[in-house]
Amino acid sequence: MKHVFIINPTAGKTDSRQRIYQMAEALRQNHGLDVQCILTKKQGHATELAQKLCQSGESLRFYACGGDGTVNEVANGIIGYDNAAMTCIPVGTGNDFLKNFGEAAELFHDAENLWDGPDFSLDAIDVNGRVALTIACSGIDARVAQDVHRFGDSPLLDGKGSYVAALIVNFLFRSINSHWTVELDGSAMEGDYALVAVCNGRFYGGGFMPVGEARMDDGVLETLVVKKVSRPAFLRFVGPYSKGGYRKFPQLASCHTPKVVRIRSDKIDIVTCLDGECVTSDDVTIRLCEKPLRFFGPAGCDCNSNAGA
Repeated sequence: MKHVFIINPTAGKTDSRQRIYQMAEALRQNHGLDVQCILTKKQGHATELAQKLCQSGESLRFYACGGDGTVNEVANGIIGYDNAAMTCIPVGTGNDFLKNFGEAAELFHDAENLWDGPDFSLDAIDVNGRVALTIACSGIDARVAQDVHRFGDSPLLDGKGSYVAALIVNFLFRSINSHWTVELDGSAMEGDYALVAVCNGRFYGGGFMPVGEARMDDGVLETLVVKKVSRPAFLRFVGPYSKGGYRKFPQLASCHTPKVVRIRSDKIDIVTCLDGECVTSDDVTIRLCEKPLRFFGPAGCDCNSNAGA
């Protein structure tokens, strides 16, 4: 079996490459493992690398070394391949994916806790043929995420400044709501919506938890639909929403468990955020992936450790 470390050299606030190299070398020396370290060079490169290696048929364990975007890219590269499993070593800024593991998230920082950990299956979300592991969201939250990336290229703004700027632009200068046709298992509803969040996991956007009862291995995608909301109402809603309190606003938010979600727009492209990575389309179809993702982690870890009832 080969252990492949796919490293995003631009992830996080500090350069973590040397630390990852040292961990990989320790596995080689202490356990006689066949290890390989590869740096990504562009967006989407981790997917290309992982998929090409999977096509060899060799038994592989991948370590996604970066943030949520790197985890998402590696997942897109290996899903559907029976010879490959993945884990992650967090060196990004948000690392929302690992929040699903609760206290065990800290153990993922050291490859010594991972290399011989058990495999288990995680559900995944199919969004127009692309994979998301935690949450696929469309609406104001996705537009904020898109602008965080855009403003992040500015030399005048750091990570927090980019997020604040994105919030201000979208809350004050753009409409919170979008006019869509939303279909849940073929039942169509046309109207204005603030957001639609399809949840396999529980955390996104730096720790927001829209549906606290979402579980990552139960074959169910909880879909939260938030109708048209005014700015004052949105300010009252966003705090409870971030902590799974959508039930406090039954007039605005409702949770469903459809097999297929489709969102269509006749006017402007819909921004959909997949584990922090944004895509645009005027017609978005979201469903459970046909095959689960093979994942491995520290012995005893639980991807639903902090899930609500």
